[in-house]
Amino acid sequence: MNRSQDWLAQAERDLEKAKIDLQYEYWEWACFTSQQAAEKAVKGFLLNRGKAVLGHSITAMLNPLTAEFPDLANLLPNAQLLDAYYISARYPNGFADGKPADYFNRHKAQEAVDAAQAILQWCYHHLH
Repeated sequence: MNRSQDWLAQAERDLEKAKIDLQYEYWEWACFTSQQAAEKAVKGFLLNRGKAVLGHSITAMLNPLTAEFPDLANLLPNAQLLDAYYISARYPNGFADGKPADYFNRHKAQEAVDAAQAILQWCYHHLH
């Protein structure tokens, strides 16, 4: 059973949640939820193409596709940015001291939302 549409639908929902986190100044959660949105969109894209999907690194999932989709080179910095937020935005041990909220701000959160939005748009553009 191909569940790619479920992954893509959840990606959209996660992106909407990241925007809410941004609005309410939960910067670290906007960054993490943006990572989740992009990860799920890429997994949905890959599942739609019949590919097996493991792991959480958006960069690792996209890298093998760059030969087939040269325009992905423009998105890899977005994937790298979001991958850096997978752990650090959630866990205090992601930094030497303090809580994750101490290390995030509006600029980082907006950048993460924009990066996730670009990845979702790329996935949808190449599916249809």
